[in-house]
Amino acid sequence: MKLLVKHIGTIVGIERQGRDRLSGVALDQLDRLDAAWLTAADGRITAFGTADKQPDEAQFDLVVDAEGGMLFPSFCDSHTHVVYAGSREQEFLDKIHGLSYEEIARRGGGILNSADRLHDCSEEELYRQAMERIDEVIRMGTGLIEIKSGYGLSTEDELKMLRVVRRIRQTSPIEVRATFLGAHAVARDYIGRQEAYVDLVCEEMIPAVAAEGLADFVDVFCDEGFFTIEQTRRILRQGARYGLRAKIHANELAVSGGVQLGVEEGALSVDHLEQMGEAEIEALKGATTIPTMLPGAAFFLRMSYPPAREMIRSGLAVALASDYNPGSSPSGNMRMVMALAATQMRMTPTEALHAATLNGAAAMGLSHDFGSISVGKVANFFLTKPLPSPEFFTYAYQTPLIRRIFLRGKEYTA
Repeated sequence: MKLLVKHIGTIVGIERQGRDRLSGVALDQLDRLDAAWLTAADGRITAFGTADKQPDEAQFDLVVDAEGGMLFPSFCDSHTHVVYAGSREQEFLDKIHGLSYEEIARRGGGILNSADRLHDCSEEELYRQAMERIDEVIRMGTGLIEIKSGYGLSTEDELKMLRVVRRIRQTSPIEVRATFLGAHAVARDYIGRQEAYVDLVCEEMIPAVAAEGLADFVDVFCDEGFFTIEQTRRILRQGARYGLRAKIHANELAVSGGVQLGVEEGALSVDHLEQMGEAEIEALKGATTIPTMLPGAAFFLRMSYPPAREMIRSGLAVALASDYNPGSSPSGNMRMVMALAATQMRMTPTEALHAATLNGAAAMGLSHDFGSISVGKVANFFLTKPLPSPEFFTYAYQTPLIRRIFLRGKEYTA
């Protein structure tokens, strides 16, 4: 199908130089085009330009009038846990009453709570619940998403989760990447026997996941009270033997060494980073590893925010993701993530946009196809109501500004 979008007030987030990520000062440089049009065919962007050079409408199967609204690239959310069963609002109350994340976990809450619920949930029901969340995030502008396992904590239940992720990938127009996170916590049956659980992850789970081709990446919660540097290295290297690229949950609760390990092991991204110092920033300089910040989790848990300004000043290519999950960030709203980045981490709206689009795609190894408005890339974008400026989109973060959504060049209406 050949698509023409006309009467676009402004195309935002153009990338003409073929860059796979934006770093340092380049994050705050916005390429835009006013009074514009855009064309797509077979799911990819074919051209865009100014209204005076608009092609003949008769050449197209579908002509869409943007009515003066802006066109943005779809968000690329590189860290989510949207496949889960039920909810954890009781823990929300526990936090209000003063219990910490670690205290809730020690009482059997947190990840283990979600593992219990998931074990009792059928695969069909798990898929149904997850698809509701997928529809939700698509309607809020996300077109590329990474989904982690990690609420199974047994071979059978981890596979169940990843089969649901595969089904989402097959049935939804959103682009999906899957991450095996068996090392999210130590399963109840292995408490006090953590090395034996690491053996299970390495010797049984990873081979089983790879045998079914269920994951693109392997991840580990490398942090205080979870998995050590040595255990994380072992899991990542075993994943690499089975073709799974490394990612790491790092430095959420303490300075864990996970950032440095991620760089050493060639991790695609290191995520969270609430506890970051000069050594971690120095380690990331010149590395291909993307530092990914999850301000929604810091907000919900009332934790310190990652030092975004220091990382940007050091020339890093930072990314933003939602961490959508039932315990510490029950929201996949990337506009809210951008607003938190602006208000709490002093990122400009332009920096936040690039971190949530092109650099988010880079954190999944997919910025050659997603994350910006570029000829040849997948036609994932959304149209807004007319806006006074691109910055207004982040400023008015709760106003319903998104009017129409296109994934692979087709309008999303499900």
